[in-house]
Amino acid sequence: MAARVTHLWRHPIKAHGAECVAEVVLTTGTTMPWDRVWAIAHESARPDGDADGWRPCANFSRGAKSPELMAIRARVDESAGSVTLTHPRLGPLTVNPDIAEDAARLIDWVQAVSNPDRARPVSVVRADRGMTDSDWPSISILNAASLGALSARAGRDLAQERFRGNVWVEGLEPWAEFDWVGRSIRIGEAVLRVRERITRCKATTVDPTTGVSDVDTLGALETGWDHQDFGVYAEVVEGGRIAIGDGIELR
Repeated sequence: MAARVTHLWRHPIKAHGAECVAEVVLTTGTTMPWDRVWAIAHESARPDGDADGWRPCANFSRGAKSPELMAIRARVDESAGSVTLTHPRLGPLTVNPDIAEDAARLIDWVQAVSNPDRARPVSVVRADRGMTDSDWPSISILNAASLGALSARAGRDLAQERFRGNVWVEGLEPWAEFDWVGRSIRIGEAVLRVRERITRCKATTVDPTTGVSDVDTLGALETGWDHQDFGVYAEVVEGGRIAIGDGIELR
């Protein structure tokens, strides 16, 4: 089977909800549209950031520290600039995080699923180029065969949402995506340069349906393959439309 795209995910509010979409149009040097547009800073966050608003992930509420956040789902209304969030323990919330009143409602909503023993969420911040974990605008690419290998090692099926990736592909051998580092790939109309592997955190141990940590994914990676990496980061070097079903050409 030739390599192809099976899923496209975006996460409009960093660590607070995932949404699967059918297609996107990538732009050179940017993240996936509507991916990590906003993030929720906690009370211990450092106030300074880059010129485009980017700050390291340690400044924000995230699943590694507050596992219940992993159970949030998101849906973007692009025309309204709003996001609807759902969680199994909470009623739905629709907000435009750029509006101060809505940002305050968002902070109130997430308090109930935030770890009380960690720094509390206090404000919504926006990054002009997306608040990715990398300090450059990245698209994350993940391999379904690698997920299958890790699931077998862990003894249970692991959901894609644990890994909060953007582009999932099939038709590769497990871990073949690591061989792409330093090379370019064409997906649909776009070309991406693969720059580095992704080292994972405790958020991946959490079941995204329940928000409960239930699998030692990091231990399974370490004992199985002597690393804690899953997926790769790439930068968009030629923009264009990509969609589910698109083939992948290694260049």
